[in-house]
Amino acid sequence: MGGTDYHITATVLLRNSIILKDDAVVFRSEEKGAAFLKEAYGQLGVEYPRFYKMDALSKMGLVAADVLLKNNFTTAYRPEQVGLVFSNRNASIEADAHYWEASQEYPSPALFVYTLPNIVIGELCIRYQFKGENAFFVSERFDAEWIHWYVSDLMKRNLLKACICGWVDVLDDRLDACLFLVEQEASGRSSTFTPGNLDQIYKKDYGK
Repeated sequence: MGGTDYHITATVLLRNSIILKDDAVVFRSEEKGAAFLKEAYGQLGVEYPRFYKMDALSKMGLVAADVLLKNNFTTAYRPEQVGLVFSNRNASIEADAHYWEASQEYPSPALFVYTLPNIVIGELCIRYQFKGENAFFVSERFDAEWIHWYVSDLMKRNLLKACICGWVDVLDDRLDACLFLVEQEASGRSSTFTPGNLDQIYKKDYGK
């Protein structure tokens, strides 16, 4: 089975104070950064108490994943059949900066927890009880070819039946998330899982 036999069954873009699911705006605000995420969390009814303890990267990942999976995700998968593959440019720099500032007086263990970018994956695994293969990569740009190859390989080796993959990057008030739900079975509005389709969705310019 080749990579073109897999399907993008849902997408979410979170950027420029807008959240889109499958090209439809589900949330819009004048707020930016942390304030935008807090407002989106409340308005979209995410309901996860750990949210307020998280760093900005994990908060964004949680909000984006909740929108991605709502009304899309089947419970037919076993926990070990669902994986996560994320990437970004700035790693955990947002949490690193806050930890550095706090450490000038007293290092906070609560902040230190988030000084690795893959903690967002851990938070999502806790939230949804996912136990499949997962990885977080740091790269200069969104690399559709790499994501496609890596996720396809996991599926070809039958390690996963579904994968949440994409880009989650935070720097100051700039939020940039683009998540894809990739499954072996097609759905009504699915598109083929190819590097070209990943790139087209990520580079979509929807403005304000």
